[in-house]
Amino acid sequence: MVNVIAFQKRKSLDGREYFAIQLQSDEIEFNVSETTGRHYATLKRCWMSTTFDEATCKMMIGKQMPGTIIKQECEPYSYVNEDTGEEVMISFRNTFVPIESGERKIVGEALEA
Repeated sequence: MVNVIAFQKRKSLDGREYFAIQLQSDEIEFNVSETTGRHYATLKRCWMSTTFDEATCKMMIGKQMPGTIIKQECEPYSYVNEDTGEEVMISFRNTFVPIESGERKIVGEALEA
């Protein structure tokens, strides 16, 4: 399952405004720091575009959706770590993959819970 934890208003390349929701997995991942060598726990997060208005986005916070967040390869892009100011090249994005039942995604049933 993933949880809706935030939303933000965005602007598309053609200038249209839309809302995106931030999703967070409920599966803890353990990684090793490249700088310290220590283990740390993390949760995967990603953003998903929506057709929702602001009121609907506010209502969605705290809801769970069946699915998972996966690491998906993509064209490399630069990312600046806000804490350190370090710029790094990344070639993946976290992406939400819903659980499907036949041809119908079962997101709606989970939102009512």
